[in-house]
Amino acid sequence: MQWAFVQLIAQFPSIIERFYSKGLYIFLNKIYQLLFGWIPFSIGDVLYLILIIYLIKNVAITIKKKSFNLKNTLWKSGAIISIIFFVFHFNWGLNYYRIPVSEKLNFEVQPYSTNDLEQLTAQLIEKLNATHISITQNDTIIIKNLANKEEIREKSYLVFDEFQQNYPIFYHQNLTIKNSLFSVPLTYMGFAGYLNPFTNEAQANYLIPKNTYTATVCHELAHQIGIGPESEANFIGYLAAINSSDKYFQYGAYLNALRYCLNDLFYTHPEKFEELKSTLNIGILKDLQENQDFWESYQNWSEKYFKLFYDNFLKANNQEDGIKSYSKMVVLLVNYYKINKL
Repeated sequence: MQWAFVQLIAQFPSIIERFYSKGLYIFLNKIYQLLFGWIPFSIGDVLYLILIIYLIKNVAITIKKKSFNLKNTLWKSGAIISIIFFVFHFNWGLNYYRIPVSEKLNFEVQPYSTNDLEQLTAQLIEKLNATHISITQNDTIIIKNLANKEEIREKSYLVFDEFQQNYPIFYHQNLTIKNSLFSVPLTYMGFAGYLNPFTNEAQANYLIPKNTYTATVCHELAHQIGIGPESEANFIGYLAAINSSDKYFQYGAYLNALRYCLNDLFYTHPEKFEELKSTLNIGILKDLQENQDFWESYQNWSEKYFKLFYDNFLKANNQEDGIKSYSKMVVLLVNYYKINKL
């Protein structure tokens, strides 16, 4: 019945936008931030840990007693899944079905041509090179953000305050983001962050490099203000960062957007990829390589299974492209900049 209700209400995004995303969700998020926002560690992660211990304990007891009641197990599992399904959608999940950000920002989303992608990539490189030089004064040096990650998280709230001033339609209050207690396993799984939908706590992986940490923080805060789809969270996080007065956030946003654009070119037009990549400052190329080396050092056999699970989770929540939804940010960027100046 719950599933049927979600499928039905999903057909009316304007109702979800008005009564849930701009109504109930704002109230719920305010309550959760008052309850958990002041706590320095993630309560959601603690709850996950308790759940994992509970499951392991029950499996161990079942094995020890050598007894397994299929009917009771299915009944209890169904009840737990039903509760999780309800809390997930009530707390945050219905944001997947709200009015798309493209409609709110008055631009159409259409397929883009190779020429469109090449032009956007060249413009992003120009912006990124200029931002890099303005910070380092040397095109061969990797940017070193002197702020620690706690300071970066604090600055991210100011970034979104500035964003709200420029884009008041993205209203928010009491944003908080924390380092995940599961940062080590998250890194092995290949994830930079996530939003816990049961406590509305935005989480960042504290192990990732600082120059990508800024973009991750903005992505997760975009989820916390009620942006559901991954491509839209990437896009809103990008807009918030480039419109801020903080050059390190601007750099992280341009770098993140460029990675998605270059990735598209790499698979479709490798010769153009190499041509445009060669125009990047040497310091930026070093930064990209450093980030790649970081993730490759944690690659393992389990990563593909975790990403397969997450891919299916996204597909079940109105994101038909699954984990590829992240890269759909390129579609939003291309179409947004057809009517706006980069």
